[in-house]
Amino acid sequence: MYPTVADALALPVIRQGRPKVVAGSTGLDRRVRWVHVAEVADIAHLLRGGELVLTTGIALPDDPDALRRYIDELAETGVAGLVVELVRHWSEALPAALVAAAERQGMPLVTLSRETRFVAVTEAVVGLIVDAQVAELRAAEQVHETFTALTVAGAEPAEVLREVARASGLPVVLETLSHDVLAYDTAGMDPSELLADWARRSRAVTVSERTSYHADAGWLVTVVGARGNDWGRLVLLCPEPPQHRQLVIIERAASALAVHRLVARDREGLERHAHRTLLTELLSSPTTPSDLTARAGALGVPLERRQLVGMSVRPSTAALIKPTRPALSMATQEVLRDLAEATALAARRARVAALVGVVDDTSVRALLSLTPQADPDTVLRRLTKEIHQAATAAPRAMPVVVAVGSNVGTVSDARRSLIEAAQVAQAALRSPGGHAAARAYHRLDDVRLRGLLHLLAEDDRVAAFADRELGPLIARDASHGSRLVDALRHFCEHGGNKSAAATAAHMSRTAYYQQLARIEQVLGVSLDDPESVLSLHVALIALSVRTGT
Repeated sequence: MYPTVADALALPVIRQGRPKVVAGSTGLDRRVRWVHVAEVADIAHLLRGGELVLTTGIALPDDPDALRRYIDELAETGVAGLVVELVRHWSEALPAALVAAAERQGMPLVTLSRETRFVAVTEAVVGLIVDAQVAELRAAEQVHETFTALTVAGAEPAEVLREVARASGLPVVLETLSHDVLAYDTAGMDPSELLADWARRSRAVTVSERTSYHADAGWLVTVVGARGNDWGRLVLLCPEPPQHRQLVIIERAASALAVHRLVARDREGLERHAHRTLLTELLSSPTTPSDLTARAGALGVPLERRQLVGMSVRPSTAALIKPTRPALSMATQEVLRDLAEATALAARRARVAALVGVVDDTSVRALLSLTPQADPDTVLRRLTKEIHQAATAAPRAMPVVVAVGSNVGTVSDARRSLIEAAQVAQAALRSPGGHAAARAYHRLDDVRLRGLLHLLAEDDRVAAFADRELGPLIARDASHGSRLVDALRHFCEHGGNKSAAATAAHMSRTAYYQQLARIEQVLGVSLDDPESVLSLHVALIALSVRTGT
Protein backbone atom coordinates (compact mmCIF):
# COMPACT_ATOMS: atom_id res chain seq x y z
CA MET A 1 0.00 0.00 0.00
CA TYR A 2 2.75 2.49 0.96
CA PRO A 3 5.56 3.85 -1.28
CA THR A 4 9.14 2.82 -0.57
CA VAL A 5 12.05 5.01 0.43
CA ALA A 6 13.34 4.60 -3.13
CA ASP A 7 9.98 5.84 -4.48
CA ALA A 8 10.24 8.93 -2.28
CA LEU A 9 13.81 9.67 -3.36
CA ALA A 10 12.68 9.57 -7.00
CA LEU A 11 10.29 12.49 -6.50
CA PRO A 12 11.35 15.67 -8.35
CA VAL A 13 11.16 17.80 -5.21
CA ILE A 14 13.74 15.57 -3.55
CA ARG A 15 15.83 15.11 -6.70
CA GLN A 16 16.32 18.90 -6.75
CA GLY A 17 18.15 18.61 -3.44
CA ARG A 18 20.66 16.17 -5.01
CA PRO A 19 20.02 13.22 -2.70
CA LYS A 20 22.82 10.77 -1.98
CA VAL A 21 22.40 7.49 -0.11
CA VAL A 22 25.40 7.32 2.25
CA ALA A 23 24.31 4.30 4.33
CA GLY A 24 21.68 1.59 4.56
CA SER A 25 21.12 1.16 0.82
CA THR A 26 19.77 -2.34 1.48
CA GLY A 27 16.77 -0.76 3.21
CA LEU A 28 15.59 1.36 0.29
CA ASP A 29 12.63 -0.97 -0.17
CA ARG A 30 11.25 -0.06 3.26
CA ARG A 31 7.70 1.27 3.17
CA VAL A 32 7.09 4.94 4.05
CA ARG A 33 3.93 5.33 6.10
CA TRP A 34 4.39 9.05 6.81
CA VAL A 35 6.84 11.95 6.62
CA HIS A 36 7.99 13.73 9.78
CA VAL A 37 10.19 16.79 10.13
CA ALA A 38 12.19 16.65 13.38
CA GLU A 39 15.05 18.84 14.60
CA VAL A 40 15.49 17.34 18.08
CA ALA A 41 17.61 14.34 18.98
CA ASP A 42 15.14 12.66 21.34
CA ILE A 43 12.36 12.32 18.78
CA ALA A 44 12.17 8.50 18.63
CA HIS A 45 9.63 8.10 21.43
CA LEU A 46 7.20 10.35 19.56
CA LEU A 47 7.25 8.25 16.40
CA ARG A 48 5.23 5.13 15.54
CA GLY A 49 7.38 3.51 12.87
CA GLY A 50 7.40 3.74 9.09
CA GLU A 51 8.22 7.45 9.05
CA LEU A 52 10.68 9.09 6.69
CA VAL A 53 12.37 11.59 9.02
CA LEU A 54 13.55 14.90 7.54
CA THR A 55 16.04 17.07 9.43
CA THR A 56 18.55 19.88 8.86
CA GLY A 57 20.61 18.36 11.69
CA ILE A 58 20.83 21.74 13.39
CA ALA A 59 19.87 20.31 16.80
CA LEU A 60 21.73 17.04 16.52
CA PRO A 61 24.82 16.51 18.71
CA ASP A 62 28.37 16.09 17.42
CA ASP A 63 29.27 13.54 20.07
CA PRO A 64 29.77 10.14 18.38
CA ASP A 65 28.09 8.20 21.18
CA ALA A 66 25.07 10.50 21.12
CA LEU A 67 24.80 10.16 17.34
CA ARG A 68 24.97 6.36 17.57
CA ARG A 69 22.27 6.44 20.25
CA TYR A 70 20.14 8.71 18.04
CA ILE A 71 20.31 6.24 15.11
CA ASP A 72 19.74 3.20 17.33
CA GLU A 73 16.60 4.73 18.85
CA LEU A 74 15.20 5.59 15.42
CA ALA A 75 15.93 2.07 14.16
CA GLU A 76 14.31 0.51 17.23
CA THR A 77 11.17 2.55 16.57
CA GLY A 78 11.07 1.25 12.99
CA VAL A 79 11.76 4.48 11.12
CA ALA A 80 11.84 3.94 7.35
CA GLY A 81 14.78 6.28 6.72
CA LEU A 82 16.55 9.50 7.67
CA VAL A 83 17.13 12.44 5.30
CA VAL A 84 19.64 15.09 6.42
CA GLU A 85 20.13 18.43 4.69
CA LEU A 86 23.84 19.41 4.43
CA VAL A 87 23.38 23.15 4.72
CA ARG A 88 23.13 24.41 8.32
CA HIS A 89 24.89 21.99 10.71
CA TRP A 90 27.04 19.84 8.46
CA SER A 91 27.93 21.14 5.05
CA GLU A 92 30.35 18.66 3.48
CA ALA A 93 29.60 15.26 4.97
CA LEU A 94 27.88 13.60 7.90
CA PRO A 95 29.89 12.45 10.92
CA ALA A 96 31.39 9.00 10.49
CA ALA A 97 29.68 7.73 13.67
CA LEU A 98 26.27 8.66 12.26
CA VAL A 99 26.97 6.94 8.93
CA ALA A 100 28.41 3.81 10.54
CA ALA A 101 25.47 3.46 12.93
CA ALA A 102 22.94 3.77 10.07
CA GLU A 103 24.84 1.19 8.02
CA ARG A 104 24.93 -1.18 10.96
CA GLN A 105 21.17 -0.85 11.42
CA GLY A 106 20.47 -1.15 7.68
CA MET A 107 18.53 2.11 7.87
CA PRO A 108 18.68 4.33 4.74
CA LEU A 109 20.60 7.52 5.48
CA VAL A 110 20.29 10.15 2.75
CA THR A 111 21.98 13.56 2.40
CA LEU A 112 20.65 16.56 0.50
CA SER A 113 23.43 18.88 -0.67
CA ARG A 114 21.02 21.69 -1.55
CA GLU A 115 18.52 23.50 0.62
CA THR A 116 15.17 21.81 0.21
CA ARG A 117 11.66 22.91 1.15
CA PHE A 118 10.63 20.18 3.59
CA VAL A 119 6.99 21.22 3.36
CA ALA A 120 7.07 20.50 -0.38
CA VAL A 121 8.73 17.13 0.31
CA THR A 122 6.04 16.32 2.87
CA GLU A 123 3.25 17.21 0.46
CA ALA A 124 4.79 15.16 -2.35
CA VAL A 125 5.42 12.04 -0.26
CA VAL A 126 2.01 12.25 1.42
CA GLY A 127 0.54 12.56 -2.07
CA LEU A 128 2.28 9.29 -3.00
CA ILE A 129 0.92 7.65 0.13
CA VAL A 130 -2.63 8.87 -0.52
CA ASP A 131 -2.47 7.78 -4.17
CA ALA A 132 -1.23 4.35 -3.10
CA GLN A 133 -4.00 4.08 -0.50
CA VAL A 134 -6.65 5.08 -3.02
CA ALA A 135 -5.30 2.57 -5.51
CA GLU A 136 -5.29 -0.09 -2.81
CA LEU A 137 -8.85 0.74 -1.83
CA ARG A 138 -9.94 0.54 -5.46
CA ALA A 139 -8.17 -2.78 -5.83
CA ALA A 140 -9.78 -4.02 -2.61
CA GLU A 141 -13.17 -2.86 -3.86
CA GLN A 142 -12.60 -4.76 -7.09
CA VAL A 143 -11.63 -7.86 -5.07
CA HIS A 144 -14.81 -7.50 -3.01
CA GLU A 145 -16.93 -7.16 -6.15
CA THR A 146 -15.25 -10.15 -7.79
CA PHE A 147 -15.70 -12.49 -4.84
CA THR A 148 -19.20 -11.18 -4.12
CA ALA A 149 -20.13 -12.09 -7.69
CA LEU A 150 -18.61 -15.55 -7.23
CA THR A 151 -20.53 -16.00 -3.97
CA VAL A 152 -23.84 -14.94 -5.51
CA ALA A 153 -23.23 -17.22 -8.49
CA GLY A 154 -22.59 -20.17 -6.17
CA ALA A 155 -19.12 -20.73 -7.59
CA GLU A 156 -17.47 -24.05 -6.82
CA PRO A 157 -14.29 -24.05 -4.67
CA ALA A 158 -12.10 -24.71 -7.72
CA GLU A 159 -13.42 -21.55 -9.36
CA VAL A 160 -12.87 -19.49 -6.20
CA LEU A 161 -9.30 -20.75 -5.89
CA ARG A 162 -8.66 -20.05 -9.55
CA GLU A 163 -9.59 -16.40 -8.94
CA VAL A 164 -7.35 -16.25 -5.84
CA ALA A 165 -4.39 -17.50 -7.87
CA ARG A 166 -5.14 -15.09 -10.70
CA ALA A 167 -5.56 -12.06 -8.46
CA SER A 168 -2.56 -12.76 -6.25
CA GLY A 169 -0.28 -14.55 -8.67
CA LEU A 170 0.47 -17.08 -5.92
CA PRO A 171 -0.37 -20.76 -5.34
CA VAL A 172 -3.32 -21.43 -3.04
CA VAL A 173 -4.53 -24.56 -1.25
CA LEU A 174 -7.82 -25.33 0.49
CA GLU A 175 -7.42 -27.98 3.17
CA THR A 176 -9.49 -29.55 5.93
CA LEU A 177 -8.68 -28.95 9.58
CA SER A 178 -7.05 -32.38 9.54
CA HIS A 179 -4.76 -31.13 6.73
CA ASP A 180 -6.25 -33.08 3.83
CA VAL A 181 -6.15 -31.13 0.57
CA LEU A 182 -9.63 -30.40 -0.80
CA ALA A 183 -8.68 -28.20 -3.75
CA TYR A 184 -5.78 -26.13 -5.01
CA ASP A 185 -4.52 -23.88 -7.78
CA THR A 186 -0.82 -23.93 -8.52
CA ALA A 187 -0.63 -20.51 -10.24
CA GLY A 188 1.90 -22.11 -12.59
CA MET A 189 3.82 -23.98 -9.89
CA ASP A 190 4.58 -27.69 -10.25
CA PRO A 191 1.68 -29.51 -8.47
CA SER A 192 3.97 -32.24 -7.12
CA GLU A 193 6.19 -29.60 -5.56
CA LEU A 194 3.25 -27.68 -4.14
CA LEU A 195 1.63 -30.72 -2.51
CA ALA A 196 4.74 -32.71 -1.57
CA ASP A 197 4.43 -33.95 2.05
CA TRP A 198 1.60 -31.47 2.51
CA ALA A 199 0.05 -32.89 5.68
CA ARG A 200 3.35 -32.82 7.59
CA ARG A 201 4.19 -29.30 6.40
CA SER A 202 0.71 -28.04 7.23
CA ARG A 203 0.70 -29.53 10.73
CA ALA A 204 3.86 -27.55 11.46
CA VAL A 205 2.10 -24.26 10.65
CA THR A 206 -0.05 -23.17 13.58
CA VAL A 207 -1.61 -19.73 13.79
CA SER A 208 -3.11 -17.93 16.75
CA GLU A 209 -5.48 -15.62 14.87
CA ARG A 210 -8.12 -16.25 12.26
CA THR A 211 -5.88 -14.80 9.58
CA SER A 212 -2.13 -14.94 10.20
CA TYR A 213 1.14 -14.95 8.33
CA HIS A 214 3.65 -17.65 9.21
CA ALA A 215 6.99 -16.12 8.22
CA ASP A 216 9.07 -19.30 8.52
CA ALA A 217 6.82 -21.26 6.16
CA GLY A 218 5.92 -18.28 4.00
CA TRP A 219 2.22 -19.12 4.39
CA LEU A 220 -0.68 -16.71 4.70
CA VAL A 221 -3.37 -18.75 6.44
CA THR A 222 -7.01 -17.98 7.12
CA VAL A 223 -9.60 -20.23 8.73
CA VAL A 224 -12.65 -21.14 6.63
CA GLY A 225 -16.05 -21.62 8.22
CA ALA A 226 -19.18 -19.87 9.42
CA ARG A 227 -21.72 -19.96 12.22
CA GLY A 228 -19.01 -21.07 14.61
CA ASN A 229 -18.42 -24.20 12.53
CA ASP A 230 -14.90 -23.98 11.10
CA TRP A 231 -14.08 -26.77 8.68
CA GLY A 232 -10.94 -25.81 6.79
CA ARG A 233 -8.00 -23.51 6.15
CA LEU A 234 -7.12 -21.50 3.06
CA VAL A 235 -3.37 -21.25 2.52
CA LEU A 236 -1.71 -18.70 0.22
CA LEU A 237 1.96 -19.49 -0.38
CA CYS A 238 3.38 -16.03 0.14
CA PRO A 239 7.21 -15.86 0.36
CA GLU A 240 7.17 -12.21 1.44
CA PRO A 241 5.04 -10.62 4.19
CA PRO A 242 1.61 -10.13 2.62
CA GLN A 243 0.34 -6.84 1.30
CA HIS A 244 -3.05 -5.52 2.30
CA ARG A 245 -4.54 -6.57 -1.03
CA GLN A 246 -3.45 -10.17 -0.49
CA LEU A 247 -5.09 -10.17 2.93
CA VAL A 248 -8.31 -8.91 1.36
CA ILE A 249 -8.14 -11.57 -1.35
CA ILE A 250 -7.67 -14.52 0.98
CA GLU A 251 -10.27 -13.35 3.50
CA ARG A 252 -12.90 -12.66 0.83
CA ALA A 253 -12.13 -16.03 -0.77
CA ALA A 254 -12.56 -17.74 2.61
CA SER A 255 -15.93 -16.03 3.01
CA ALA A 256 -17.02 -17.16 -0.46
CA LEU A 257 -15.99 -20.74 0.33
CA ALA A 258 -17.81 -20.69 3.67
CA VAL A 259 -21.00 -19.35 2.10
CA HIS A 260 -20.79 -21.92 -0.69
CA ARG A 261 -20.49 -24.70 1.88
CA LEU A 262 -23.49 -23.42 3.84
CA VAL A 263 -25.66 -22.88 0.76
CA ALA A 264 -24.65 -26.18 -0.82
CA ARG A 265 -25.17 -28.09 2.42
CA ASP A 266 -28.57 -26.53 3.04
CA ARG A 267 -29.70 -26.88 -0.57
CA GLU A 268 -28.52 -30.45 -0.96
CA GLY A 269 -29.71 -31.32 2.52
CA LEU A 270 -33.23 -30.22 1.71
CA GLU A 271 -33.11 -31.93 -1.67
CA ARG A 272 -31.77 -35.17 -0.20
CA HIS A 273 -34.46 -35.08 2.48
CA ALA A 274 -37.18 -34.66 -0.13
CA HIS A 275 -35.76 -37.48 -2.25
CA ARG A 276 -35.38 -39.77 0.77
CA THR A 277 -39.00 -39.18 1.72
CA LEU A 278 -40.23 -40.22 -1.73
CA LEU A 279 -37.97 -43.28 -1.89
CA THR A 280 -39.06 -44.37 1.58
CA GLU A 281 -42.70 -44.12 0.58
CA LEU A 282 -42.03 -46.12 -2.57
CA LEU A 283 -40.25 -48.88 -0.64
CA SER A 284 -42.50 -49.04 2.37
CA SER A 285 -45.78 -49.72 0.60
CA PRO A 286 -46.73 -52.03 -2.30
CA THR A 287 -49.22 -49.38 -3.40
CA THR A 288 -47.97 -46.09 -4.77
CA PRO A 289 -49.18 -42.90 -2.98
CA SER A 290 -51.47 -40.95 -5.29
CA ASP A 291 -49.44 -37.72 -5.15
CA LEU A 292 -45.99 -39.29 -5.36
CA THR A 293 -45.69 -38.83 -9.12
CA ALA A 294 -46.58 -35.14 -8.89
CA ARG A 295 -44.15 -34.57 -6.00
CA ALA A 296 -41.34 -36.30 -7.88
CA GLY A 297 -42.09 -34.22 -10.97
CA ALA A 298 -41.86 -31.05 -8.86
CA LEU A 299 -38.35 -32.17 -7.85
CA GLY A 300 -37.37 -32.45 -11.50
CA VAL A 301 -37.76 -36.25 -11.71
CA PRO A 302 -40.71 -37.17 -13.96
CA LEU A 303 -41.99 -40.71 -13.38
CA GLU A 304 -44.79 -41.03 -15.95
CA ARG A 305 -44.12 -42.41 -19.43
CA ARG A 306 -40.50 -43.06 -18.51
CA GLN A 307 -38.13 -46.00 -18.18
CA LEU A 308 -37.51 -46.45 -14.44
CA VAL A 309 -34.45 -48.24 -13.08
CA GLY A 310 -33.76 -48.90 -9.41
CA MET A 311 -30.16 -48.48 -8.27
CA SER A 312 -28.21 -49.27 -5.10
CA VAL A 313 -24.77 -47.78 -4.36
CA ARG A 314 -22.85 -49.32 -1.47
CA PRO A 315 -19.41 -48.63 -0.01
CA SER A 316 -17.29 -51.69 -0.68
CA THR A 317 -15.27 -51.19 2.53
CA ALA A 318 -15.90 -54.26 4.66
CA ALA A 319 -16.02 -52.33 7.94
CA LEU A 320 -19.02 -50.38 6.71
CA ILE A 321 -21.15 -53.32 5.63
CA LYS A 322 -22.88 -53.96 8.89
CA PRO A 323 -22.47 -51.44 11.72
CA THR A 324 -22.76 -53.08 15.11
CA ARG A 325 -21.94 -50.21 17.44
CA PRO A 326 -23.55 -46.74 17.77
CA ALA A 327 -20.29 -44.95 16.93
CA LEU A 328 -19.80 -47.09 13.84
CA SER A 329 -23.40 -46.55 12.81
CA MET A 330 -22.91 -42.79 13.09
CA ALA A 331 -19.75 -43.01 11.00
CA THR A 332 -21.60 -45.12 8.43
CA GLN A 333 -24.37 -42.54 8.14
CA GLU A 334 -21.78 -39.81 7.51
CA VAL A 335 -20.19 -41.94 4.80
CA LEU A 336 -23.57 -42.64 3.22
CA ARG A 337 -24.51 -38.96 3.27
CA ASP A 338 -21.29 -38.14 1.43
CA LEU A 339 -21.96 -41.00 -0.97
CA ALA A 340 -25.50 -39.74 -1.60
CA GLU A 341 -24.13 -36.31 -2.47
CA ALA A 342 -21.55 -37.90 -4.76
CA THR A 343 -24.23 -40.01 -6.47
CA ALA A 344 -26.49 -36.98 -6.95
CA LEU A 345 -23.56 -35.00 -8.37
CA ALA A 346 -22.79 -37.86 -10.76
CA ALA A 347 -26.42 -37.95 -11.91
CA ARG A 348 -26.33 -34.22 -12.64
CA ARG A 349 -23.09 -34.55 -14.56
CA ALA A 350 -24.47 -37.47 -16.56
CA ARG A 351 -27.73 -35.53 -17.12
CA VAL A 352 -29.86 -38.30 -15.63
CA ALA A 353 -32.99 -37.39 -13.67
CA ALA A 354 -32.97 -39.39 -10.45
CA LEU A 355 -34.32 -39.57 -6.92
CA VAL A 356 -31.29 -40.13 -4.66
CA GLY A 357 -31.34 -40.71 -0.93
CA VAL A 358 -30.22 -42.76 2.07
CA VAL A 359 -33.07 -44.94 3.34
CA ASP A 360 -31.18 -47.42 5.55
CA ASP A 361 -27.78 -48.07 7.12
CA THR A 362 -26.24 -49.91 4.20
CA SER A 363 -26.59 -48.09 0.92
CA VAL A 364 -27.65 -45.14 -1.17
CA ARG A 365 -30.81 -45.80 -3.20
CA ALA A 366 -31.66 -44.13 -6.47
CA LEU A 367 -34.55 -44.34 -8.89
CA LEU A 368 -33.43 -43.37 -12.37
CA SER A 369 -35.91 -41.78 -14.75
CA LEU A 370 -34.94 -42.31 -18.41
CA THR A 371 -36.70 -41.12 -21.52
CA PRO A 372 -38.50 -43.78 -23.59
CA GLN A 373 -35.92 -43.35 -26.37
CA ALA A 374 -32.86 -43.75 -24.13
CA ASP A 375 -30.70 -46.87 -24.27
CA PRO A 376 -30.53 -47.96 -20.60
CA ASP A 377 -27.14 -49.68 -20.90
CA THR A 378 -25.53 -46.63 -22.50
CA VAL A 379 -26.97 -44.34 -19.84
CA LEU A 380 -25.92 -46.71 -17.05
CA ARG A 381 -22.36 -46.94 -18.32
CA ARG A 382 -22.09 -43.17 -18.45
CA LEU A 383 -23.73 -42.69 -15.05
CA THR A 384 -21.82 -45.39 -13.19
CA LYS A 385 -18.53 -44.04 -14.53
CA GLU A 386 -19.44 -40.67 -13.01
CA ILE A 387 -20.52 -42.33 -9.74
CA HIS A 388 -17.21 -44.14 -9.32
CA GLN A 389 -15.29 -40.95 -10.07
CA ALA A 390 -17.41 -38.84 -7.72
CA ALA A 391 -17.18 -41.44 -4.92
CA THR A 392 -13.39 -41.51 -5.05
CA ALA A 393 -13.31 -37.68 -5.03
CA ALA A 394 -15.73 -37.37 -2.07
CA PRO A 395 -14.49 -36.11 1.36
CA ARG A 396 -14.32 -39.78 2.43
CA ALA A 397 -13.01 -41.32 -0.77
CA MET A 398 -14.07 -44.96 -1.17
CA PRO A 399 -14.59 -47.64 -3.79
CA VAL A 400 -18.26 -48.51 -4.30
CA VAL A 401 -20.41 -51.31 -5.63
CA VAL A 402 -23.22 -50.22 -7.95
CA ALA A 403 -26.15 -52.49 -8.71
CA VAL A 404 -29.28 -51.92 -10.79
CA GLY A 405 -32.66 -53.60 -10.92
CA SER A 406 -34.81 -54.47 -13.89
CA ASN A 407 -36.11 -51.78 -16.23
CA VAL A 408 -39.78 -51.05 -15.48
CA GLY A 409 -42.31 -48.81 -17.14
CA THR A 410 -44.66 -47.82 -14.29
CA VAL A 411 -44.29 -46.27 -10.87
CA SER A 412 -46.05 -49.22 -9.28
CA ASP A 413 -43.22 -51.50 -10.48
CA ALA A 414 -40.46 -49.13 -9.32
CA ARG A 415 -40.49 -50.70 -5.84
CA ARG A 416 -39.61 -54.09 -7.29
CA SER A 417 -36.68 -52.62 -9.24
CA LEU A 418 -35.37 -50.81 -6.15
CA ILE A 419 -35.58 -53.96 -4.00
CA GLU A 420 -33.93 -56.03 -6.69
CA ALA A 421 -31.06 -53.53 -6.98
CA ALA A 422 -30.44 -53.66 -3.22
CA GLN A 423 -30.41 -57.46 -3.25
CA VAL A 424 -28.05 -57.58 -6.21
CA ALA A 425 -25.71 -55.09 -4.50
CA GLN A 426 -25.59 -57.18 -1.36
CA ALA A 427 -24.96 -60.33 -3.36
CA ALA A 428 -22.22 -58.65 -5.40
CA LEU A 429 -20.61 -57.22 -2.28
CA ARG A 430 -20.38 -60.64 -0.67
CA SER A 431 -19.32 -62.55 -3.74
CA PRO A 432 -15.98 -64.32 -3.21
CA GLY A 433 -12.80 -63.15 -4.86
CA GLY A 434 -13.01 -59.45 -3.96
CA HIS A 435 -13.92 -58.41 -7.51
CA ALA A 436 -17.24 -56.73 -6.67
CA ALA A 437 -15.96 -53.20 -7.23
CA ALA A 438 -14.14 -54.12 -10.46
CA ARG A 439 -17.37 -54.16 -12.51
CA ALA A 440 -18.92 -50.76 -13.29
CA TYR A 441 -22.36 -52.04 -12.25
CA HIS A 442 -24.11 -55.32 -11.51
CA ARG A 443 -27.40 -56.78 -12.66
CA LEU A 444 -29.20 -59.84 -11.37
CA ASP A 445 -27.68 -62.11 -14.03
CA ASP A 446 -24.18 -60.98 -12.97
CA VAL A 447 -24.51 -62.43 -9.45
CA ARG A 448 -26.09 -65.68 -10.66
CA LEU A 449 -26.95 -68.20 -7.92
CA ARG A 450 -26.15 -65.81 -5.08
CA GLY A 451 -28.43 -63.21 -6.61
CA LEU A 452 -31.25 -65.72 -6.93
CA LEU A 453 -30.88 -66.73 -3.30
CA HIS A 454 -30.96 -63.07 -2.29
CA LEU A 455 -34.27 -62.70 -4.10
CA LEU A 456 -35.55 -65.78 -2.24
CA ALA A 457 -34.04 -64.76 1.10
CA GLU A 458 -37.46 -64.39 2.75
CA ASP A 459 -38.74 -67.73 1.51
CA ASP A 460 -39.09 -70.15 4.46
CA ARG A 461 -38.43 -73.09 2.19
CA VAL A 462 -34.93 -71.82 1.40
CA ALA A 463 -34.21 -71.31 5.10
CA ALA A 464 -35.49 -74.80 5.87
CA PHE A 465 -33.29 -76.27 3.15
CA ALA A 466 -30.18 -74.57 4.55
CA ASP A 467 -31.00 -75.74 8.08
CA ARG A 468 -31.60 -79.25 6.87
CA GLU A 469 -28.29 -79.43 5.02
CA LEU A 470 -26.07 -77.65 7.56
CA GLY A 471 -27.92 -77.97 10.88
CA PRO A 472 -25.80 -80.83 12.32
CA LEU A 473 -22.58 -79.07 11.34
CA ILE A 474 -23.68 -75.78 12.91
CA ALA A 475 -24.68 -77.59 16.09
CA ARG A 476 -21.32 -79.37 16.20
CA ASP A 477 -19.43 -76.07 15.92
CA ALA A 478 -21.58 -74.52 18.64
CA SER A 479 -21.05 -77.36 21.11
CA HIS A 480 -17.36 -78.09 20.44
CA GLY A 481 -16.06 -74.66 19.44
CA SER A 482 -14.93 -76.02 16.10
CA ARG A 483 -14.96 -74.26 12.72
CA LEU A 484 -16.24 -77.02 10.46
CA VAL A 485 -18.67 -74.72 8.64
CA ASP A 486 -15.78 -72.44 7.67
CA ALA A 487 -13.73 -75.42 6.54
CA LEU A 488 -16.63 -76.59 4.34
CA ARG A 489 -17.06 -73.09 2.91
CA HIS A 490 -13.39 -72.96 1.84
CA PHE A 491 -13.77 -76.40 0.24
CA CYS A 492 -16.84 -75.38 -1.78
CA GLU A 493 -15.48 -71.96 -2.80
CA HIS A 494 -12.33 -73.60 -4.17
CA GLY A 495 -14.25 -76.11 -6.27
CA GLY A 496 -13.26 -79.10 -4.16
CA ASN A 497 -9.53 -78.37 -4.45
CA LYS A 498 -8.38 -79.55 -1.03
CA SER A 499 -4.88 -78.08 -1.22
CA ALA A 500 -6.15 -74.61 -2.20
CA ALA A 501 -8.86 -74.79 0.45
CA ALA A 502 -6.31 -75.72 3.12
CA THR A 503 -4.18 -72.75 2.14
CA ALA A 504 -7.20 -70.42 2.29
CA ALA A 505 -8.06 -71.81 5.73
CA HIS A 506 -4.46 -71.23 6.91
CA MET A 507 -4.12 -74.88 7.92
CA SER A 508 -1.76 -77.70 7.11
CA ARG A 509 -3.17 -80.15 4.59
CA THR A 510 -3.09 -82.97 7.14
CA ALA A 511 -5.15 -81.00 9.66
CA TYR A 512 -7.52 -79.77 6.98
CA TYR A 513 -8.09 -83.26 5.58
CA GLN A 514 -8.97 -84.40 9.10
CA GLN A 515 -11.60 -81.65 9.29
CA LEU A 516 -13.09 -82.71 5.95
CA ALA A 517 -13.34 -86.29 7.25
CA ARG A 518 -15.10 -84.98 10.36
CA ILE A 519 -17.55 -83.03 8.17
CA GLU A 520 -18.40 -86.17 6.22
CA GLN A 521 -18.92 -88.04 9.47
CA VAL A 522 -21.18 -85.36 11.01
CA LEU A 523 -23.29 -84.82 7.88
CA GLY A 524 -23.28 -88.41 6.68
CA VAL A 525 -22.31 -87.42 3.13
CA SER A 526 -19.34 -87.92 0.85
CA LEU A 527 -17.50 -84.83 -0.33
CA ASP A 528 -16.47 -86.81 -3.40
CA ASP A 529 -20.12 -86.79 -4.51
CA PRO A 530 -20.64 -83.72 -6.81
CA GLU A 531 -24.37 -83.48 -6.06
CA SER A 532 -23.73 -83.49 -2.29
CA VAL A 533 -21.08 -80.78 -2.64
CA LEU A 534 -23.43 -78.69 -4.82
CA SER A 535 -26.25 -79.05 -2.33
CA LEU A 536 -23.97 -78.02 0.56
CA HIS A 537 -22.60 -75.05 -1.39
CA VAL A 538 -26.12 -73.77 -2.11
CA ALA A 539 -26.98 -74.17 1.57
CA LEU A 540 -23.85 -72.23 2.57
CA ILE A 541 -24.74 -69.35 0.24
CA ALA A 542 -28.32 -69.32 1.53
CA LEU A 543 -27.00 -69.24 5.12
CA SER A 544 -24.66 -66.37 4.22
CA VAL A 545 -27.52 -64.43 2.63
CA ARG A 546 -29.79 -64.98 5.61
CA THR A 547 -27.24 -64.15 8.33
CA GLY A 548 -25.29 -61.49 6.46
CA THR A 549 -21.98 -63.27 7.13
